[in-house]
Amino acid sequence: MRVLFLALFFSIFLISCDTNTTTQHRLIEFVPEGASTLIKTNNIEDLKSSLTNNDLIQEYNTSPFYKSLEHILKNTTAFKPKAETLFCFSKDQSDSTQITLITKYTPDLFEFDSLSKPKQEQIKFKNATITKTLWHKETLYSTIVDSVFIGSTSKTIIENSLDVKPVSSELQKIYNTTATEKTFAVILDTEHVKESTLFFSSDSIPLQNFTKYIALDTDITQDQITLNGITKAPDSTNQLINIFKNTTPQENKMAHITPEDSDGFMSLTYQDFSNLQANLVALNNQEPPETTLFDNTDEIGVIYNKDKRAVVLHSLDQMATDEALLDSQEVLEEFRQIEIKKFEYPDWFARTFHPLIKTKTVSFYAVLDSFFVFANDLEMLQNIIIAFQNNSTLNKRDFYTSITEDLSDASSLMLVGNSNLLGDVLASNFKTTTKAKTNDYRISAIQYIYDHNFAHLNAVIKKTRTKVKENSVSQELNIKLDADLLNSPQFVTNHISGDKEIVVQDIKNNLYLISNKGKVLWKKQLNEAVIGEVSQIDMYKNGRLQLAFTTAHHLYVVDRNGKDAPPFPINFKDQVTQPLAVFDYDNNKKYRLLVVQNQEVLMYDAQGKSVNGFNFKKANNTINHKPQHFRVRGKDYLVFKTANKLYILSRTGQVRVTPKKSFTYSNEAVYIYNNKFATTTDQGDLILVDTNGKVSSENLNLGKNHHIDATTRTMITQSANKLTIRDKTLELDFGSYTPAKLFLINNKIYVTTTDLQAQKVYVFDSQGEEISNFPVYGTSAIDIANLDKDKPLEAVTKGNDNAIIIYQIN
Repeated sequence: MRVLFLALFFSIFLISCDTNTTTQHRLIEFVPEGASTLIKTNNIEDLKSSLTNNDLIQEYNTSPFYKSLEHILKNTTAFKPKAETLFCFSKDQSDSTQITLITKYTPDLFEFDSLSKPKQEQIKFKNATITKTLWHKETLYSTIVDSVFIGSTSKTIIENSLDVKPVSSELQKIYNTTATEKTFAVILDTEHVKESTLFFSSDSIPLQNFTKYIALDTDITQDQITLNGITKAPDSTNQLINIFKNTTPQENKMAHITPEDSDGFMSLTYQDFSNLQANLVALNNQEPPETTLFDNTDEIGVIYNKDKRAVVLHSLDQMATDEALLDSQEVLEEFRQIEIKKFEYPDWFARTFHPLIKTKTVSFYAVLDSFFVFANDLEMLQNIIIAFQNNSTLNKRDFYTSITEDLSDASSLMLVGNSNLLGDVLASNFKTTTKAKTNDYRISAIQYIYDHNFAHLNAVIKKTRTKVKENSVSQELNIKLDADLLNSPQFVTNHISGDKEIVVQDIKNNLYLISNKGKVLWKKQLNEAVIGEVSQIDMYKNGRLQLAFTTAHHLYVVDRNGKDAPPFPINFKDQVTQPLAVFDYDNNKKYRLLVVQNQEVLMYDAQGKSVNGFNFKKANNTINHKPQHFRVRGKDYLVFKTANKLYILSRTGQVRVTPKKSFTYSNEAVYIYNNKFATTTDQGDLILVDTNGKVSSENLNLGKNHHIDATTRTMITQSANKLTIRDKTLELDFGSYTPAKLFLINNKIYVTTTDLQAQKVYVFDSQGEEISNFPVYGTSAIDIANLDKDKPLEAVTKGNDNAIIIYQIN
């Protein structure tokens, strides 16, 4: 387990290269001999972000290995693999860890800026060239063999990689089982893994004694680590996983008898005990005691409570199991109407189930329905009876049933540990004095499900969520990025799931798409800042959504994977001065993309072609807000304005409505309010224009720096610290507020604004009443949506300079 977590922490580094060839090879063919751990990923940004944002991993941020992680992460910015990448960990002759990177070579595998180009030296070796790279005080070696890039901290590994060797068939099979859609996959060769243990208890078993290969698809979110994979050991080896050969996994019932305040349990199941017993005899090379005690059972387990142990049998035939205990019928006491009897054969369990059960003696037992519970401590046995009778066992608790959602009902071997055992096993395996705060991880579990010469493996380390109260606001995620944020985070739609995801840009002009679990799906380097909000279009009319937006000199359309959708981006010599406007006049996905350059409006279709039918030439002055489209009584209106003119046009750019009065307009948007075009002057007067051009104005007593937002029937205004919702004016604390924004979700209105000075996010309803438990912490405007199709809404805002916060509004 230690090497698994070390793999999580040390799986990123940077190297450089040159040369290329053309023959195809599999990446796994270049894995160094003796490598203990392979990490396979298709998304290094997701890997980095997941490690940085996982709460449990962050508990170790003062430990030496995390400090090393921080150092390594700083050296990854220039590494841009385009496909599957392998990180390999191995020991050299001096027992130092060496790291090797393997991926397909592309000419743009490394993108160094002009100020950080590394020093490189070419070394001739046999008939090949090895590149020695010195970058950020790191010395790394690399070469290319048949279009595969191999880089390593060890020159010897690179030299050996030039001689491609056959891959072990066992390793190839287990490698092929790993998936690509998870954060990453980990493959362990336990023969080369040192000081790693298996159990959530002090009854540890060295991993190399348990199995040979383990392959794990690993998914990391902020509050959970989930592992799914397989494990396998050759039949010829004397490894513990093989005791389940010819057995059939059964439902694990130990949680029905384990007190909720226990440290955890182990559960071992079988359909026919004789098959399991034969395998144990072969493993231990010793005969077990002669007894029929186990013949009519399908599960044996151990309950852990500090240094105390209880062994539990689940009987399929209580009468038959009682008969097997005829020699152990002496009643020592009766506790809560349950007889506690003396067990005459205290070493049977250790002899029969070695090395899984190490409890050498159990002197007492009691029968609770179909469970036979054996212990050497009378108080522990009594506590088990109390918990069983009071329904205070693990299976009755939400924190246990929550983790079983990610597990199978039946398994050959299941190990469950509470927060104390989790902390102990991490400290033990990491060999660190760091004391992690694991209290929020009430239960973690790992299970093995044997299936025809291999076993499926599932594991969950999951933060226990407290029950959410109604009318509350709870922080769901706090996502840290590589650099400070440039703009406010925004929700967009995942067309596959229908859930929401987050788009945001950092000050280095990296654009991120982040899942609603906090995973960075991709990071795309742009040359400039995104102007305004990002829109979504279905340019191919196939249900797949793309992101569309402008920067100062580009019009982008980006697909779900962060790739530019041809023919985009479109480049402009003149500067783009307003956010992209996207119109779908008839809701038939015949999109119009409008780009503003000062006085000019350029219109493109979804294929990036100029729309010939749009004949608007030039505004009389600089356009001060992005174009807008409205449909009123069956007619389309294209609207934009300058400081002194309001344009209300047809689809083709011809004047459709001419306002009968002129004003000096603000930079606020235009809205359809009570079937009229509504906007404001620079002095804060409300201007209403009907479809015949008739104009009316109203003094709203707004200052110069004001904002408005509206639906067809509701208008909000904002001036300094005064926020008016319909006819109710709220006086907020003096501060620096973001423009108030109106959301209409499920026929309910939400009004939001953020005090940037006090770092408080406010949310009000349509009556001007503050939503319960607001304000909350935030440093930008917020976006509100239903993130994951459950009942509560979510809000996203900027937290610290480089962080995104998601709140759930309950």
